Amino acid sequence: MLRIVFAVSLSLLVGLTGAARADNVGDCNQSADPQRAIRGCTKLIDNKRLKNKNLASAYSNRGVAYRNKGDYKRAIADFDSAIKLNPKDAADYSNRALAYASKGDLDRAIADLDSAIKLNPKHANAYYNRAFAYADKGDDDRAIADFTKTIKLNPKDANAYNNRGVAYGNKGKFDLAIKDYDAAIRLNPKYANAFYNRGAVYDDKGQFARAIRDYSKAIRLNPKDAWAYINRGVVFRKTGKVELAIRDYDKAIKLDPKDAGAYYNLGTAYRMKGDKKQAIANYRKALSLSPSDQLARSNLEAMGATP
Repeated sequence: MLRIVFAVSLSLLVGLTGAARADNVGDCNQSADPQRAIRGCTKLIDNKRLKNKNLASAYSNRGVAYRNKGDYKRAIADFDSAIKLNPKDAADYSNRALAYASKGDLDRAIADLDSAIKLNPKHANAYYNRAFAYADKGDDDRAIADFTKTIKLNPKDANAYNNRGVAYGNKGKFDLAIKDYDAAIRLNPKYANAFYNRGAVYDDKGQFARAIRDYSKAIRLNPKDAWAYINRGVVFRKTGKVELAIRDYDKAIKLDPKDAGAYYNLGTAYRMKGDKKQAIANYRKALSLSPSDQLARSNLEAMGATP
């Protein structure tokens, strides 16, 4: 499981005065607390004193907040209002595209991003987000082309390098993927996802010591990442270090008790160890969490156990 990261844009409300209004503007202009942003933007919108671009910015920022809360319907409605008020703002099309993408409507997302790029051919976030949509559709070639354009426009964008690396990895171009992860890490030495993704590619290349090193770094940077423990455990298992694998799977389960993959891998490690009872128990747990898991089912049947 590789990780890809998308980008959002906030609009800035300017030229507003008054203490109460200033508080609402501050709330509306920030993205750290979506509920606070919704409250501040709503007060500004309901006040009916905002005009033109400022009113569009309030709708746009509230749309970003709704999207961050997972309320995509309201987010899209707000971006619609912002675009109606200011139809030449590329950022609003880009942000609406993210809401569509989050709903799984990738075609509408791409259409909005096409509009954003037409309005502003140097809008790096629009290329970045269109690449994200293409990647979700499985079109890695177009994703790579758009991430490359993003990097040309913003050569210090660590996320663009990381995500282009994901696309290269999907195509089996592991050396190019590693080169991009290297660049992302140079730009951001604390980028846990880039270490995680590079570890996955090293695993695919059979360079297990490097894979373990990168997964370990990802865990140090983000100790709550269950999948970094699972993947490091897989590499430990591949290299015969079954006890270390079991320890990593146990840690992953503590972090995410409903992750069927952790139980499946734990069952496999116990099977390698010769502990049939624990293997069966963990395969059954994996199957209870994911009834369509044919690997867990087939392993149980191979051990003479009922699913």
